[in-house]
Amino acid sequence: MNEEAEGRPSTEGTRSMSGYLATMAMFGITVSVVALLGRLTHRRLPRAMNAQELVVTALAAHKLSRTVTKDAITAPIRAPFTRPTGDGGPGEVMEQPEAADGLKHSIGELLTCPFCFDVWVITGFTIGHVFAPRATRLVAEALAALTGADFLHLAYASAQQLAQR
Repeated sequence: MNEEAEGRPSTEGTRSMSGYLATMAMFGITVSVVALLGRLTHRRLPRAMNAQELVVTALAAHKLSRTVTKDAITAPIRAPFTRPTGDGGPGEVMEQPEAADGLKHSIGELLTCPFCFDVWVITGFTIGHVFAPRATRLVAEALAALTGADFLHLAYASAQQLAQR
């Protein structure tokens, strides 16, 4: 007798939450350990970011997330957890999680989703602002400049296409 006939919901098409719980636990443990380290080393929280710092951090997070989750050059990092599904934008590839379930699947999702990976990147930048603010600002500014360069490349390519029409 099938599950629905017995009054139980079907499990077909559902995914175990164990991988997601493990990934969330890793995130929570990391943040907790860093917070404890900050307390033990008497680190002070930085002042609130101004508008310019927020924009730079957002642009930097965007670039780092796209680089990790989509760039062809970082495919070897994702390879244990993903499989290719096609080409993406310029210099990018499309991938999906290799495993159907569990921790390997949730890491595969994290490594193929720039929106999901942004949470980890922003957390890293936040930690950096506490423990190494100057270096963090330098990295953020460099990544923000790369984001600007990317958009200029796309704008230039679009202008070329318009001119050729």
